[in-house]
Amino acid sequence: MVDTSSGLAAALAVSDVRKHYGDVRAVDGVSFEVREGEFFGILGPNGAGKTTTLEIAEGLLKPDSGTVRLLGQSPWPRNESLLPRIGVQLQASSFFERLTAREQLTTFAALYGVGRARADEMLELVGLADKADTPEKKLSGGQRQRLSIACALVHDPELVFLDEPTAALDPQSRRNLWDVLREIKARGSTIVYTTHYLDEAEVLCDRVAIMDHGKILAMDAPARLVRDLDAPTHLTLDTAVLAPADARTLPGAEDVSTDDVTVTITTRTPAPVLTALAERGTVDGLTVRTATLEDVFLHLTGREYRA
Repeated sequence: MVDTSSGLAAALAVSDVRKHYGDVRAVDGVSFEVREGEFFGILGPNGAGKTTTLEIAEGLLKPDSGTVRLLGQSPWPRNESLLPRIGVQLQASSFFERLTAREQLTTFAALYGVGRARADEMLELVGLADKADTPEKKLSGGQRQRLSIACALVHDPELVFLDEPTAALDPQSRRNLWDVLREIKARGSTIVYTTHYLDEAEVLCDRVAIMDHGKILAMDAPARLVRDLDAPTHLTLDTAVLAPADARTLPGAEDVSTDDVTVTITTRTPAPVLTALAERGTVDGLTVRTATLEDVFLHLTGREYRA
């Protein structure tokens, strides 16, 4: 299948997929395509329909209606010919009891007919080489997540599904996993990934689909979604550096607010404001906040983002 918008083959094509549980419309007419080699994110708060969409795409759930083409084939009914070609990391990972990290991987590798050497390669990739002989139950939460991703990758799949791989991790563990995900993409894999961390997706993804209440609200490259929002820029300084009254005289300043400690200038034309601040020598401690994907979500839904 070919994504006609880009001329690239579509590794995954989802068309008007729906899945209802009673009155709950978990997935309500979702359509999107993922190109080969793309890092595609499905974003949204808990309960948005991300995991259900992923499980349908993987062939774990039958949709009520709509179609899915995974690597050119239908994943439902369960398509065993696709299993060696995809890797799946679920929200809740299950490991074999009493096995070390290396033993977990060699067991998964054997299921796919892959040699033991691949296990050590994957441990190196996810930064667990020094934990190879550590029982899985003694690994930290972040280390277990990395081991789960290694298990999903041990057979070198063409397309990898990752369902909230950084959920419940501390900030340092999250960023360590970002490096692993970048390396996976650099190796040529297609990645379809869900998260409720919008900042993370903004850094990692080529394109994103923002979901809520079972529907896709917007879909594009993160930078393009933010740019199209045409949101103002906020420049913040200490009031000891710039008084609110002086801030209001700056060219391009649309609004000025203060909390008696800092002064914030709101503008859609930051260049003249920054130039004026530089000419005054008042840029020490300056912070600049531009629009983010969270602002896009707020604009689309009219309410605060729910993590």
